[in-house]
Amino acid sequence: MEFTNLSSVTEFTLSGLSHSHEFQVVFFIVFLVLYVMTLSGNLTIMTAVHMDSHLASPMYFFLSNLSFLDMCYSTVTIPKMLINIFSEKKTISFNQCISQLFFLHLFGGTECFLLTVMAYDRYVAICNPLRYHIVMNHRFCFWLVALCWLAGFLHSFTQAFLTYQLPFCGPNKINHFFCDVHPLAILACADTFFIDMFIIANSGMISLTCFVILLFSYLGIITTILKIHSSEGRRKAFSTCASHILVVTFFFGPCVFIYLRPPVNYSADKLVSVLYTVLTPLLNPIIYTLRNQEVKNAIRTIISALSRPIATMDSEKTYWISMICFLRPFSQ
Repeated sequence: MEFTNLSSVTEFTLSGLSHSHEFQVVFFIVFLVLYVMTLSGNLTIMTAVHMDSHLASPMYFFLSNLSFLDMCYSTVTIPKMLINIFSEKKTISFNQCISQLFFLHLFGGTECFLLTVMAYDRYVAICNPLRYHIVMNHRFCFWLVALCWLAGFLHSFTQAFLTYQLPFCGPNKINHFFCDVHPLAILACADTFFIDMFIIANSGMISLTCFVILLFSYLGIITTILKIHSSEGRRKAFSTCASHILVVTFFFGPCVFIYLRPPVNYSADKLVSVLYTVLTPLLNPIIYTLRNQEVKNAIRTIISALSRPIATMDSEKTYWISMICFLRPFSQ
């Protein structure tokens, strides 16, 4: 069944997380703090990877890209939510709504593929360490990240295009704090069965592909770790991928709950959405920093460099040191 955009609705109203004024004030403060912490944490990791030569490896190249995606991912939803909390009209135009949906799935889809690539990177590092730097060379890593972005774009374009085709003739109140496929599909004044199934199939194919690669990667990693005779060696090998396992769990769990089912207005959807749009981008830098001594050492080295005269540094280092100066109060 083919839809054309015949919508009479020109804007939507976002219900937000709560209608209570007291809760809205609390939500504004909490989410503003979380957003600032997310930006500062991820910018700190990007700065550390960029400036410290000890982090010039594929794993940290992917980690830096993950931090960038997390910043973009949270920026798609949180600022608009904060603005709407104290706005009389909590509205978003039709085109802005579709744009928000597009970028949400662009960054989310790209992150999904990137996490899968990072699992493959850990597989090569642990299961084939002698060929690691040959296989995971700079050119190959660059193309892997580029393919992640291309796949994310194709996924988000499909989701946004199909949603754009739906006709909306009222009501126009979205029971969510941002625009997404399921909350919008519920408002469509047409039979959305075909589009619903296509969207689920699209998300399911991506989830299944990533899950299979993740599964085989970690089966290979676990098998290799169990063959290590030294308990210290097993601990070190496992610690290199434990952080990634946590991040994958936090990211994929809520996404599977939200997207691999038909559009149904569950009251838990808002809470689950907070997990993967707000908390996961915040927790990623914390998980990688707390469990990674190299990253912690790099951050300490950069912060210690703050005592050096700025005038003695080149322009690029001056920029990054200035960034650390700005982020330091938030990271303490």
